[in-house]
Amino acid sequence: MNKNRFWDQPWVLSITASILLSLSFPPFDLSILQIPAFVFLFRVAIISRSVREVIYYTYPAFVLWNLFVTYWLMMATVAGGVAAILANAALMLIPLLLIRKLFKSDLNPIVTSFFAAAIWVSYEFLHHNWDLAWPWLTLGNGWSNLINVIQYISVTGAFGISFWVVFTSALLYNYIVEPVKPILYSAIIIFFAFPLFSIFSMIMQTQEQGEPLEVAIIQPNSDSYQNFGGMGSLDNLIEKLLRLSGETVTESTDLLIWPENAVDAALPLDNRYFDVISDSLESWNTTLITGSGYVEYYSEENRPEVVKETSSGRIYNIFNAALHFNSSAEAEIYRKGKLVPIVERFPFVEFFQTIDLFNWIDWGSLMGYGLGEEANNFNVNGAQTPALICYDSVFSGWVNQFVQNGAGFLTIITNDGWWGDSNGHNQHFAFARLRAIEHRKWIARSANNGISGIISPDGKIQFETEYWTEDAFTFTIYNRQIPTFYSAYGDWFSYVMLLSSFLGIGFLEIRKRKQK
Repeated sequence: MNKNRFWDQPWVLSITASILLSLSFPPFDLSILQIPAFVFLFRVAIISRSVREVIYYTYPAFVLWNLFVTYWLMMATVAGGVAAILANAALMLIPLLLIRKLFKSDLNPIVTSFFAAAIWVSYEFLHHNWDLAWPWLTLGNGWSNLINVIQYISVTGAFGISFWVVFTSALLYNYIVEPVKPILYSAIIIFFAFPLFSIFSMIMQTQEQGEPLEVAIIQPNSDSYQNFGGMGSLDNLIEKLLRLSGETVTESTDLLIWPENAVDAALPLDNRYFDVISDSLESWNTTLITGSGYVEYYSEENRPEVVKETSSGRIYNIFNAALHFNSSAEAEIYRKGKLVPIVERFPFVEFFQTIDLFNWIDWGSLMGYGLGEEANNFNVNGAQTPALICYDSVFSGWVNQFVQNGAGFLTIITNDGWWGDSNGHNQHFAFARLRAIEHRKWIARSANNGISGIISPDGKIQFETEYWTEDAFTFTIYNRQIPTFYSAYGDWFSYVMLLSSFLGIGFLEIRKRKQK
């Protein structure tokens, strides 16, 4: 390798890293390219003479990575998509700069590599848990279609993949800089240990299935950009959904699933449309999970911090919700807990309302959807399942709360038609495979325009529909109650990484002050 032409050329390294990272995500699935990509990013960070120079060279790489993988954001909203890409790329600079600080210290290179991985995982974990959360480019998501080598996430969660990638990359970089055997052996051990554990996990996986359940999944293929899905009225839309359902359900169907926003209106529970749906369910002797807008009114005693208000002074919020109907009880409600920043909810709206002492802005009108806070499951013939709405399913920690609350299988409802025929819907479907492996649960997925499908507990796709087609099918899944380590202990690995990051950075700061 000619160092003058590559190894010491920051622009070449930076742009190459962005291309490799982009190719590592679905639909390309060249996931292993993440390792050399991070080697190149580390190299750019080290040979840069200042923090400003690191930003100058690496920010474009992060922008290109975000753009190439999530360009489809601009198909829903150009301004919002551009803002999300630029902001997310800027946030990625923070862990890289902290890792640079580690590499420039005189710590043992193996220890440095561990702390580098811990810092990157900590960044991803924290980025999952605030109002500007955007977990799409979590490194583990890039491995979602390579299920044979990531089965260990039933122990670590998907953040374990990110740890493995960055730890291996850091060790490899340190070996290139200082080619000594301890670093080489460590890199080889880490590189092979995680995939080998994955293969062992697949061999040892229990075959216990649990109680069978037949699900009927409807993919109505309604136009997301037209009112009532292009059907002219809500009556026509519900008539279409009921027609497709009636043609699909059988005498054995335990659960009928409609996608996110299938009922394309914001309604209170007491309305004639839901009565029509309930009557059909009674005749079919089954239950239904459907996406719908939901209007919730409040009294002054139970009003949330931020609310909307009618012209008559009545206070309320609108939720992106899932409703569970059966013939014997009142409908149950799940309010979406992970809302897309800006698109679905204004970030930090409670904070801004608090500091707006003169009430210059109507924050209730600006905020978007109300935020759900309860990870509540629905009861389906004795089995528990959540109704994960679109963005919900990308958050491993949020899904874990439903499993800890007793979920035996996972239901995902989504509307991926906003992005057109892009990589977005393929990525979203692939990421669901991670949730199946983490918890060893069956997944039933209903998407308005596709891809709908069934995923088994080992992450294998058992059935999938074509995108942008009207479709419906039934499938038998199983209610599994055997918890994985990750199911039982949640984001334990991420907290260990977070603690390790603080200890590593803190140790460096203490040493720096003592040396002064």
